[in-house]
Amino acid sequence: MRVSAKAEYACVAMVELAASFSAGQPVSIKAIADGHGLSSRFLIQVMLQLKGAGLVASIRGQGGGYQLARSPETIQLAEIINTIDRSPEASSAVSALPSSPVSESLQQVWKEVNLAEQHILQKTTLADLARRVQEKGVASYQI
Repeated sequence: MRVSAKAEYACVAMVELAASFSAGQPVSIKAIADGHGLSSRFLIQVMLQLKGAGLVASIRGQGGGYQLARSPETIQLAEIINTIDRSPEASSAVSALPSSPVSESLQQVWKEVNLAEQHILQKTTLADLARRVQEKGVASYQI
């Protein structure tokens, strides 16, 4: 599976927003970026894509920032990654080869792997990820 750095950063930001969801307070780009060593400018681009997909909402003004548009239990990891990486299927060098039993068999396996990956991403929610973080004791996350 190939997930871009941009999609990974989107997941990091979304888990941070999931952690603060119950408090109802927006989280600033600066807080997320500083907390994870990310570029604020890059994170703004990521958040704008997520906002365009209806996954986050922005709050303007003093104390503003971003918050989830829906509860963490209803946002799948697949939605986030597919929003940022528009094409979840990786291209295969085998598909460019002349058709043969070997290339067709390999392409079928790659397709099955992609379907399994998508299944895992679809069944994993932000709430699941936030719970995993909390279990590891990385931070005091609450859902």
